[in-house]
Amino acid sequence: MTGLLKKGISHRVVHLWLVIIILIFSGTVVFMTLRLTGTFWDITSAFRQSSELQNAAHDLMNASDYLTEQVQRFTIDGDVRFMDQYFTEAFESKRREEAVAKMDVGERSKPALQKLQKALDNSVELMDMEYYAMRLVVDAMGYTDYPEILAAVKLDQKDAELSPEEKMRRATEIVHSDEYYRYKEEIRNEMQGSLDEVEKLTRGIEDAEIDSLDREIRVVRAAILIQALLIFFMIWLTTRLAINPVLGAVDQIKADLPIPEVGSNEFRYLARAYNKIYASNKSNIENLSYKATHDELTGAYNRAGFDFLQANLRLDSTYMMLFDVDNFKMYNDTYGHEIGDKVLVKTVKIIQKVLRDDDCICRIGGDEFVVFLMHASGISRDLIETRIDQIRVLLENKDDGLPPIYLSIGIVNGKDVSNTTEMLERADESMYKSKKSGKGSYTFYEKNGPRGRS
Repeated sequence: MTGLLKKGISHRVVHLWLVIIILIFSGTVVFMTLRLTGTFWDITSAFRQSSELQNAAHDLMNASDYLTEQVQRFTIDGDVRFMDQYFTEAFESKRREEAVAKMDVGERSKPALQKLQKALDNSVELMDMEYYAMRLVVDAMGYTDYPEILAAVKLDQKDAELSPEEKMRRATEIVHSDEYYRYKEEIRNEMQGSLDEVEKLTRGIEDAEIDSLDREIRVVRAAILIQALLIFFMIWLTTRLAINPVLGAVDQIKADLPIPEVGSNEFRYLARAYNKIYASNKSNIENLSYKATHDELTGAYNRAGFDFLQANLRLDSTYMMLFDVDNFKMYNDTYGHEIGDKVLVKTVKIIQKVLRDDDCICRIGGDEFVVFLMHASGISRDLIETRIDQIRVLLENKDDGLPPIYLSIGIVNGKDVSNTTEMLERADESMYKSKKSGKGSYTFYEKNGPRGRS
């Protein structure tokens, strides 16, 4: 990745792929969230179903116990209300049948349903004993209004010949006998077995759904984590490829500098385009600035350049040297203007060659030049004289085919004047004094009067 960042990669392509990947993971998170919701509802449904199955099993037992209670009370005191309540439960409320129907919820509940159905079958068989006991009570009490199902019950001849009191006693014995309670116990055992199957079923559903829920939660966590990492990676990459380069470019533009070609391919393209325009403008500005401040013939500073340098001088660390080419008109008249121009060019080149890079030469007239010796606090007069002698020797040399050149020079130390205007005036005075002394001479300005040397 670091290598790609250095070479440059397409921000558009990277951004597109990251958006696609994030959308995929977002879709995964949404899908898994829906799955989680579905699993949660499955667990809720399983718990609800388990509760309903348990309630159904209990309802059957309660209904059986209720029937037992009513028939036993009926055999004790013969109150017809208990008989009516018995048959209302058996043929109208039908809680036992409803319990079996509730238990039938599919293949998974089949074992529990089978046990519940067996409990119901035992309960039905128990009812035959209860019908027989109630028929004894009906005969003993002399009731004529009773359900038809009791009319179909045939009493044993021995029981039919019993007295009313004996029939009541016999009825009570039947619903309190060991055989009766054996049926009740079988019903309870089947009921408990049904409840056990319901619990096993519920536990199996619960474990499976919880395992599924745990897996889905882990997948969602992983998807969310990856999505978060991708978002942070996108932020980091966008910052690296776009934001930081833009901020850096703003600083570079404010500092009037070219923009580093870093970041994405798109930004590098913009940076290259900007840098080309910047370089072109810089070159144009420098050319314009150079032409505005330099003499086209000699390359020395022109009058505008001289004015700028003069306005920014530190007098206490600057020398001014004013040069004038002696008898310059003679070069033009005798040798022609082309030779005259070459004389000026040679003069500037020799001065630049002998003096330091910090020193500035300006052409302020046709054959007049000013040299500023900058940062000259440590320069002695003897050193300046040595440099002038070197210039004179080189200018008098005729190996280049040009006639010898002689200069009249006026020299002023900035410490000896109060301002740049006075400095130029004193240099001019000293230069003219040199001219009067003869060609090729120079004069130092001093407060007590100029001192010259031929």
